[in-house]
Amino acid sequence: MSDRPFLPVAPLMIEHRLTERMIEVMRQKTKQAEETSIPDVSFIDTAVDFVRTYADRLHHGKEEGILFRELAAKPVSDEHRKTMNELVAEHKFGRETTARLVAAKQRHVAGDPNALTDIIDCLFTLTDFYPKHIEKEDRRFFVPVMRYFTPEEQKRMLAEENEFDRRFVHAHYGHVIDEWTRTLGRA
Repeated sequence: MSDRPFLPVAPLMIEHRLTERMIEVMRQKTKQAEETSIPDVSFIDTAVDFVRTYADRLHHGKEEGILFRELAAKPVSDEHRKTMNELVAEHKFGRETTARLVAAKQRHVAGDPNALTDIIDCLFTLTDFYPKHIEKEDRRFFVPVMRYFTPEEQKRMLAEENEFDRRFVHAHYGHVIDEWTRTLGRA
């Protein structure tokens, strides 16, 4: 076993691999919708849930809430600060595009024949965006910024990420159950 510490960006990079797998499925489903002119509404719901829950709340939650927070307190290079700000803006872009996808899906379900074009556009946008975003983080940002942290700081961040994951799962499913309980109360 290596004496080299497990970097706090390693879990983030591992999460990117799962996101890449989902993006590939999204690409295939987008192509299918384009060829058949019939979007898979159930899959869109799954994709939206993945992007909002896994990619944004869980993954970006750790990036922005832990890594970027800690970096903001460090005297980082102008280049790294600029990249960090770009990444935050890209996270916002992903959220906005996902919201547009949800709206287009709702319009489609309501019978809007023009919604298909917007659904496909949003899916193409997301499947084009995420690989570039991931490449920027993995290849040009995550590992280089680790030099700003001592091994002890890295260890604390990794522990905080683990705690974030643990709390997140419980909080997420608590919210899911709360929503279904409210829905049943309205029935």
